[in-house]
Amino acid sequence: MSDLLIRAATADDMPAVTAIYAHAVRYGTATFEIDPPDETEMTDRFRALADGGFPYLVAELDGLVRGYAYAALYRTRIAYRHTLEDSIYLDPEFHRRGIGRALLDRLLADAAGRGFRQMVAVIGDSGQVASIALHGAAGFRMVGTLEAVGYKFGRWIDTVLMQRSIG
Repeated sequence: MSDLLIRAATADDMPAVTAIYAHAVRYGTATFEIDPPDETEMTDRFRALADGGFPYLVAELDGLVRGYAYAALYRTRIAYRHTLEDSIYLDPEFHRRGIGRALLDRLLADAAGRGFRQMVAVIGDSGQVASIALHGAAGFRMVGTLEAVGYKFGRWIDTVLMQRSIG
């Protein structure tokens, strides 16, 4: 995908980011949110991360945002300050094209460049085979499964935890 551009997100990308996330909320288990946040909320979330010095990226293909990824603190207590949690979301029509891997690779590099030491993937649903495989291919190792901790779409959903050193 030579025309794929991975770049830092801007506030102008938030309409596309909001639409991608809304689809994930409505139809997927990657997030445990039930109601999609509006563009104002997504912009506020973006600004909080960008202003906090965390990487927030978009994948642009043919001039359109087709995916995004960001890293935020895994937990807010001070002892966790060197550990991040990643989030990756793609336009549903652009899965399995290498965009997620390109975003994750850049996210890992950016996080390491900012001095972070660990990245944790908190994957909603043990049935998210593609996300688990993506993280495994990027060097994450399985560290555990929290069974039936979320309830969405009329069923109990696991959370899979994977981890990778980055510093």
